Amino acid sequence: MDAAWLEDFLALVDLGHFSRAAEQRCITQPAFSRRVRALEEWVGAPLFTRDAAPVALTPAGERFRPVAEETLRRLYQGREAAREAGRLAAATVRFASTQTLSVSFFPNWLRTVESFESVQGTIHLTAAHMAACEQMMLRGEAQFLLCHDHPQTTHMLGPDQFRSIHLGTDRLLAVSAPRPDGTGPLFALPGTGEASLPLLTYTAESGLGRILAGARASAGSAARLRPVFASHLTSVLVAMARDARGLAWAPLSVVADELERGRLMRAAGEEDDIPIAIRLYRPRARQSPAAERLWSLVAGRDWEAPADTGPDEGAAPAERRGERAAVAQSE
Repeated sequence: MDAAWLEDFLALVDLGHFSRAAEQRCITQPAFSRRVRALEEWVGAPLFTRDAAPVALTPAGERFRPVAEETLRRLYQGREAAREAGRLAAATVRFASTQTLSVSFFPNWLRTVESFESVQGTIHLTAAHMAACEQMMLRGEAQFLLCHDHPQTTHMLGPDQFRSIHLGTDRLLAVSAPRPDGTGPLFALPGTGEASLPLLTYTAESGLGRILAGARASAGSAARLRPVFASHLTSVLVAMARDARGLAWAPLSVVADELERGRLMRAAGEEDDIPIAIRLYRPRARQSPAAERLWSLVAGRDWEAPADTGPDEGAAPAERRGERAAVAQSE
């Protein structure tokens, strides 16, 4: 079945002559007649009487005519809808972001980007834990990934297929509710005696959890910690810590206000803080024009330089070391 056959059928219905219909359809009359015959064979019944001029529809043709008209109308409507969806998709820039950064970093960063130059098209942001964000990037469901980064963690976005730029820095620090008398944190590293400290920890899907595990393993921490609660959401862990349920690690950008108000306190010295970077990843393959314009705009700016590596031109930390890329799986 060919949609052109339906157009031929309706042209012959309107004009009543094979020669005129063939001319309107810009094909020879023999070719036009063969296509009408092919449609009749597909239907399984003659659609026109050919013993008089102009030709007329048979009873089968009369029944088939509204079907042909409706089918073509729906095909054309569907084609226009698909084309419009394609235009919208091409103009949409799709971000995947870890949930902490989707709230604490992305809105202000996007405002800064838009202050340089108007961003064309629609921005679509999906917030999830890092494991889900990785899969979105690998499946091509997102064009950019905003996540935390640390040299002691690895991920699935290898430097042969993905590249990144550094956008900013933050710090992971241990926090706890204050003691009732306000003289210090209720739980403090490394702890005292044989008792272990209750730990509000990140789940395996969380990038901040992977950063924390890798960095503390590398530092050889001797603290005795007992996991009592796990979540991939920093906001939940912070709320639990504020409720005196245990000690939690969180980015300074998230808990700075809590520390200032005294609702949380540092549970370790600043020397125990874990520096983390904020990076934007993209595939090396060429993206849509809208995505490429945004990347050029972002990559052409001098963002805050990483404290440990200095300004970078867009390669991941592991790329600069000639190793496998190392980016945090943040929540």
